[in-house]
Amino acid sequence: MVSRDFSGREIVNVLRKFGYRHDRTSGDHVILKYTHPETSETRTVTVPLHDRVRIGTLQSIADQCGADDFRAWCEWIDEHR
Repeated sequence: MVSRDFSGREIVNVLRKFGYRHDRTSGDHVILKYTHPETSETRTVTVPLHDRVRIGTLQSIADQCGADDFRAWCEWIDEHR
């Protein structure tokens, strides 16, 4: 079974390893930006710094990252944390 038990800090750390940069912090949320190197498309991802991110919030973060397959995205986060 795929793990879906991630903290906000774990998610932020994985995304930063793969080109997302810290833009700003607003309260207990980190806002990350990613610019695709070939298309210059920019993505903004908001991650709450909770000890455990709820499944709906996790799905929203995956959508903001452009993930087509939520399960595969969770596996990717789990592999790289």
